[in-house]
Parts: sequence; structure tokens; C-alpha cells
Amino acid sequence: MAHEVMVNLLTDEIMVHLRDDRPGNSRESLEPGVPFLDLPATHESLVEEILLAWEQILREGTFVGGSEIEAFETEFSGYIGAVECVTVGSGTDALILALRAMGLRPGDEVITVPNTFIATVQAIVEAGGRPVLVDVDSHTGTMDPSLVEQALTPRTRVLLPVHLCGQPADMEPLLDICERHGLQILEDACQAHGATYRGRRVGSTGTAAFSFYPSKNLGACGDAGAVTTNDSNLARRVRILRNHGQAEKYLHDVGGVNSRMDALQAAVLRIKLRHLDGWIAARRNWAARYDELLADTDLELPTETPGSTHAYHLYVVRHSMRNRLRIALAERDIETGLHYPVPVHLQGALRNLGHRPGAFPNAERWATHGLSLPMYPELTDEAVVRVSNALSDAFVSPDVSARRPA
Repeated sequence: MAHEVMVNLLTDEIMVHLRDDRPGNSRESLEPGVPFLDLPATHESLVEEILLAWEQILREGTFVGGSEIEAFETEFSGYIGAVECVTVGSGTDALILALRAMGLRPGDEVITVPNTFIATVQAIVEAGGRPVLVDVDSHTGTMDPSLVEQALTPRTRVLLPVHLCGQPADMEPLLDICERHGLQILEDACQAHGATYRGRRVGSTGTAAFSFYPSKNLGACGDAGAVTTNDSNLARRVRILRNHGQAEKYLHDVGGVNSRMDALQAAVLRIKLRHLDGWIAARRNWAARYDELLADTDLELPTETPGSTHAYHLYVVRHSMRNRLRIALAERDIETGLHYPVPVHLQGALRNLGHRPGAFPNAERWATHGLSLPMYPELTDEAVVRVSNALSDAFVSPDVSARRPA
């Protein structure tokens, strides 16, 4: 058996071509690969219900706004435990519009982290603010509360912690900082649907942004997002901003945008929301199985902090030889992901922030060491064992075994 592997280690792209040179053998006879994500499997049992809901929308002709949007906003706010939910076009828009609704002005500072998808920081810039970065906790990858107060200035207005990979940030000390310094807090919960902190679902303590990108724990069939909040006035401002700045039709009081979730996505999300807790339970089961099977390796495994419930949007292991491990898995037709290989402070689009390599060592270590393993509710024990065995076997290789986590 021959393998041709092409890897771009600075992106999330990896391609594996299997070539069976033995006479009489075909690709169909090979052991099936393990995908990083399997959305067709997630949708298999939901197709008929989704199509029926879509048919109803097509017959009624209400595609923007309407009963499906209103029903989902009510159901999702109830699920999260927030007073209000306002649907928007994407998770990125949820962040931007929430910051604008908070009254962010040019030059106002928002403290966040470099270990996140770039949308977190881009949203601050798009809303007119200035991103101020602090490093993350070395174990969880989320905002380190002990570093926040030294980053405060008279221009600080908002803290923007990220609930990374499904692991909630440590909110209690961050909320205390906000209370003592008169700051607002916006949770980036785009990867943390259903995760809990101190017995409450993330997004319930104040204001939060959610993404419903298809790969999320709760994903639409396209882009979609939402802002949850306990502030009805802020919710009203987001509703105005998402609809061209109009409170009444053709009366535009502020400059807004077009960022409205469509009814087709709301219908999908209403159906999927009923399954979310079961899907999270399955993810947690597979995470526990990975933990068990990989316990004796040199990998640093995900951390679930006391008082939190990890939703395992991603299962990220860490090792200094991450790239070699990724190639070893690819050679066995196992897909993996990188989240995220270049931290935001080293992205060309944000060079104006003036940070150099070494500025945030924990975030940079996550970027160079992290490897996301296959994680979705429909995983099988056979697949998890196969991934774990492939990793264990890789450590026997001299290329990997000689190097311990740095």
C-alpha cells in the first residue's frame, strides 16, 4: 500500500491519497477513513423533518423574519437562560452588532485574547474599537483573569472572553473585574453552545454572541448567528442595527447593516435544538473515551475546569511534534484540524497592533502544539480506538518519541 500525503501545515488543509498497487485491489476494498467532521451523518435522521419544514416555508412565502425566526429566538433564549435572543446573519455579525449596541466608540478599548478565530478581533475593529490582547491560561486556552487588570486603561470599555473549543472561560473573576471597574462583558460563545459554568449555560450571565456555522454543535445549513442578553434595551438596539438601522419601516435612526437570519435557517435550528443536549452528551462520551485511551501518551489532553461542563466542540490535544503526528494520522486516512495555527496577533491583517513573536507565549504554544482530533456525535468506538491507536503508534516512531512536549 502506498500513501501520497500533501499537507499545508499553516492552514487547516490536509489531503491524503491512497494508492493500492496490489493487483485486484480497489479503493472500495480499503478500510474507510475517519473524517474530522461528518455532517451527513448528523443530518441523516433529520432530512425529512427539515425538508418538511422548508416546504412549509416555501408555501407560506415568509423568508425573512416571521414566525420561524420569532419561535427560534424564544426557544434559544429559553435554552440558554437569557431574557432575549436576537438572530443575525453570522457569529461575526453577532459580535460586531453586540459591541455596537454596547455603545463602543472609536478608540474605545476591548480586552480579548490572541488564541481565537480572527473574527473575535476583527469584530472589535469593525465596531470601531481597539483590540487589547492578554495571554491565555496555559491549560484551558481561555483568558487568564490574572492578566486583565494590568491591561486596563481609562479607555477600556469591554471584556471579551472566548469560550474556546467548548470550554468556558473563567467568568467569575472577569465579572468581578467588570463590576469593580464599570466595564461591560461580551462572551464569545461561538464554540460553546450548551456548555455550562457554575451551573448556568454560557450566554446566560449577560450578553453573548453565538455562531450557527454548520460545523458548530448547533449548526445551521449556512451562516447564521445570534446575540443573547439579559438587557432588553441592548436587544432592541441589536434588532435595529441588524435591519438597516430602522426601528420602523423606512425610518432609519442610526446607521445599520443587513444581517438577518432567514426563516429556512431558523427552521433547521429549531429542529436541531431539540437534539443538542443529546449530541453534547455523545461528544462528552467520546471525549472521555479519548481521555482513557490516550492517558499513557505524551499528549497534553483537554482540560475541563472544576465547576464547568465542556461541550467539546473540538477535542484538541497538544504536543511539540504536532505536525509529524498530523502526517502520521493522515497516512492512516484520519482527518485532523488545526485551531488555530497562527495566533491573531501574528496575522498580517493585524500587524498594526504591533505585537511580535513571543508576546503571548501561552497562546503561541497552543497555536504550534494543538491538534484537533475527529469529534462529532456520530463517532463510533471503533473510530476513536483507531485514532488513539494511530497516535500511540506514532509515538513509537523515532521522529516523535525522541521529542517530549516542550
